[in-house]
Amino acid sequence: MKERSRDLREQIKSMLQDHSDLLQTMQLVDAIQLLGVDYHFEKEISEALSKVYDADFNTHGLSEAALRFRLLRQHGYNVSADVFNMFKEEKGSFMSDLKGDVEGLLSLYNAAYLGTHGETILDEAISFTRSILSSVLSDLEPPLVSKVPLSLETPLFRRTRRLLTRNYISIYQEDAARNDVLLELAKLDFNLVQSLHQEELKSLSIWWKDLALAKSLSFARDRLVECYYWILAVFSEPQSSRARVMTVKLVALTSIMDDIYDNYSTLEESRLLTDAIQRWEAQAVDQLPDYMKDYYLKLINNFEEMKHELAPEEKYRMLYLKEEIKTLARFYFEESKWGVEGYVPTVEEHLHVSMITIAYPMLACGSFAGMGDVATKEAFEWVTSYPTILKASSIICRIMDDINSHELEQERGHTASTVECYVKQYGTDANEACKKLQVLVQDAWKDINEECLNPTAVPMPLLERLVNLSRSVEDVYKHIDSYTHSNTTMKDRITLLLVQPVPV
Repeated sequence: MKERSRDLREQIKSMLQDHSDLLQTMQLVDAIQLLGVDYHFEKEISEALSKVYDADFNTHGLSEAALRFRLLRQHGYNVSADVFNMFKEEKGSFMSDLKGDVEGLLSLYNAAYLGTHGETILDEAISFTRSILSSVLSDLEPPLVSKVPLSLETPLFRRTRRLLTRNYISIYQEDAARNDVLLELAKLDFNLVQSLHQEELKSLSIWWKDLALAKSLSFARDRLVECYYWILAVFSEPQSSRARVMTVKLVALTSIMDDIYDNYSTLEESRLLTDAIQRWEAQAVDQLPDYMKDYYLKLINNFEEMKHELAPEEKYRMLYLKEEIKTLARFYFEESKWGVEGYVPTVEEHLHVSMITIAYPMLACGSFAGMGDVATKEAFEWVTSYPTILKASSIICRIMDDINSHELEQERGHTASTVECYVKQYGTDANEACKKLQVLVQDAWKDINEECLNPTAVPMPLLERLVNLSRSVEDVYKHIDSYTHSNTTMKDRITLLLVQPVPV
């Protein structure tokens, strides 16, 4: 399989290097990305898109103009949304004769989700295309009959890459215009990478079983496989193996910590654990209640083990990560106090704390720890300064989690969510609160899009981790908290990504 994959990659490289038909080049790059094999062709894709950027595309139709816009924006080019003005009538609305161009409308719909603040033409494009695409669903033929519902549920740019790849292989197979060399490569590559993921999950399962925390802390969620699935959304490429495994361990350990603070410990016990984590030394275990001791020591020991996995010049990274864990514990405790006191803060006050307790700031730092040379000391200074893109990612996760779990958590007497805070602060009902909070989510995505345009604050491979953390929320919390209730959609998706190979 590996040998055949190498041969196919060489053929695709030759196709990418032929820039005689730039429309064909764009379609090939798009298919390569949607099929998840773009990590093999980074240099060739970069060169091809540079040619696309320099070319004059004013004579092309809606589908091509939107595809060019999406591809270039995804790669950091700050191309103008004004290109879509040519598809508007004098009165300012989109041309009515576009309604029959489903391919073009779908292309525009997906492109418009790469908009930034103030690009009202893209907001209008989303409303215009969504309405028409929803109305023609029953009249579509393959592959549009599969493509359109997929994008209407979650636009392409916001989808987790690995799951999109799995879904897109079968969609691409139905396309009469498909490239059979690329399709074969995508299938082989998916299965080869899946076998690596299975090996990693096997070793992580042994680590987790030996740790035995879910056994000794029976109130905690036992979610090792679900943690692995979540982090696959952040890193799926083979070269990210070390970073992926380290980040999964972090998520699994943090999930237990969250459950201790959230579901079990008294306020005094939470305070003792918070103090011990600030001290970060084995002797601090003596101050803890018996049920916490094992967890505390294993947390510290696992950090030491992760440090051993890093090269001597990388070991400083764990200092940053340790500080993030300490901060997380302090904010968990703050949230616990709110719950015990029955305090309902303002939305702003809630987000100040809960954007940290969603654990994305710590995970973002943790995801850098196992990466290669691209994760410099400056990158750690940047990520721990809580930059705009990280705030945006944390807002998305916090609000989507709260919208889908607030009712259940209120039944359990949990700390007020952003939904309850909004209801109290503005005197609305929960439905209205959820709608208003969704606006914050859409604004946060615009922040993310803006931060990914050149020149970027840090290299794109690092920003991509934060974008992927945001994408993972669209998967995990879209309709239900599928991490907590993992026998729902998550179970099926785990089967697709980690159990069933793609039929070749």
